[in-house]
This record gives sequence, C-alpha cells and structure tokens, in this order.
Amino acid sequence: MTTLSEAIRTTTPAKPTKPARATKPAQAAKPTQTADATQAAVPAQTADPATSRLRRHADGMAVASFILGLLGTLVLNLLLGPCALVLGTLALTRGTTRRGRALLGLTLGATDLLILALLVTTDGTVSWHIGG
Repeated sequence: MTTLSEAIRTTTPAKPTKPARATKPAQAAKPTQTADATQAAVPAQTADPATSRLRRHADGMAVASFILGLLGTLVLNLLLGPCALVLGTLALTRGTTRRGRALLGLTLGATDLLILALLVTTDGTVSWHIGG
C-alpha cells in the first residue's frame, strides 16, 4: 500500500536540468548532449537590457510613424508628414522588428507632403475641404 506522499512523488514529473555552462568559446559553439534540440536551435539571449530597451523604443517609433503618417493624410499634413518621416527613419536605423510599419510610415509621410504640395499649387491653401 502506498502513502499519499509516495503517490505524489511518483506522479510529479522531474524538473529538467539545465545544461552546464561552457567556459571556453570552443565548447560554447557545440551544443551539449544533455540539451534538447529546441534549446540548441534558439539563439542565445543578449545579456544587455539596454539593447532590448532600444529595440522596444524603435518598435514604438515604427508604430507611431505609421499612425502619424495615416493621420497626416487627413489633417495637419504640414506637421504630421515630417514627423512620420523622422520617426520612420529613426526606427529603421535603430533596427526595429516592425520594419514594414516603419516603411509604411515613411511612405505615408512622403504622401502627406505630396498632398500638401498638390493643395498649395491647386488651391493656394495648406488645408483641404470637401464640398463647395
């Protein structure tokens, strides 16, 4: 007859052990036999928190560039277009993971300025209106 503590011990899975840290660069390049295949395929995390913080800021800049470029096509294209261009450029130079949004922000910012130039040449104003 088994006791409750023995039953719990036998049903609880064992905790996985961490692979030993390599001290030499040659050992660090080779995966150990105790590590499973998923751990070997994942790249090592950077120990520098400043790098991840800068990447998060760059991602935020990419999203802000897209939103400002989109809003700039409707209102305040004189102000929001250049802001979208600057934020999109900064996001790309800082290595954002949201590269598509940064490129869309650049495209929309340039479109804002083209709309502004079109309005100035046709109406002689810096704003547009619908209707008469």
